[in-house]
Amino acid sequence: MGISAIMGVAASGMQAQTTRLSAAASNVANALTPAYDRRVTSFSTTESGGVFASVRPSGEATPDGGSNVDLASEIMDATSAEVGFKANAAVWETGAEIWDVLMSIKRD
Repeated sequence: MGISAIMGVAASGMQAQTTRLSAAASNVANALTPAYDRRVTSFSTTESGGVFASVRPSGEATPDGGSNVDLASEIMDATSAEVGFKANAAVWETGAEIWDVLMSIKRD
């Protein structure tokens, strides 16, 4: 796998974590909306080795006059998305640095 492919995988990971964070934010924003069904994020791999995130309603029962959003779970999900994004960003930045080194060697 080349450097550009690794950077592509890291970029897809950052995008997937952004989708995950967006779903958690939507859940928090709608926590008091009657009959709101929380959104859950699912991850799947792509042919290029990256990751894709999709969001769908949970399908869980909602209490009368309320929603099925657990704020503690949403905070944990948002925190996990932050950690995942940072990890993918570190991989992308390392790939960019290696790319710069290789380009400077090529020029010399």
